[in-house]
Amino acid sequence: MPKYPNSRGKYQNRNRGPKGLRRNDRIRASEVRVIGPEGTNLGVMPPRKALELAKKVGLDLIEVSPSARPPVCRILDFGKFLYEESKKAKDTKQASTKLKEVKFRVSIGEHDFVTKLRRAESFLDHGNKVKLTLQFRGRENEHRELGFERVKLAAKELEGVATADSPPKLVGRQVTQILSPLPEAKRVLKFNAPDHQLDDSEDHDEDDFGPEDEEESEAAQS
Repeated sequence: MPKYPNSRGKYQNRNRGPKGLRRNDRIRASEVRVIGPEGTNLGVMPPRKALELAKKVGLDLIEVSPSARPPVCRILDFGKFLYEESKKAKDTKQASTKLKEVKFRVSIGEHDFVTKLRRAESFLDHGNKVKLTLQFRGRENEHRELGFERVKLAAKELEGVATADSPPKLVGRQVTQILSPLPEAKRVLKFNAPDHQLDDSEDHDEDDFGPEDEEESEAAQS
């Protein structure tokens, strides 16, 4: 295979990390501020001298703040640095996870039940937690075991994308259970297409609980 004069080869980015992060001899600034392995400020120096310090301790010189004047570089193990950065990104993502709620009743029809499951599965597949809420109405309170069975069935149907944080529990006139999404690579969709979209406006199914339920709740509290 012919070699072209302007080709830099497949290893041209070997000293770059994610999104063009520079390290070692890829650092182009004339001077950099260097932070040592223990977090000590070693001062401002040419990148060549900083790289020599890094090599002496068997570590890498990583440009962590290229927009600073002068750019800031750290002497670190590059593999460990990438791991810590990915962990930070994961923690940030988990912190932004929302809790969605899907409500239904004991006497919900099969078609409507599947619709609820599809919505819950969509929420979970987009990385959100889901709170399953079943509210008893009138004489349904006399057969609360049916409510527990319905919630357990919903959780079982969603096992391809979620795991239960705890067993269903009775809270007032409701049975609730929190589901957390499985890791993305382990999710198997049952009710949605792989490329399904999330309607983020549907956080709650408010239409499932009408004014008569509010009146019953007020009567129960009085």
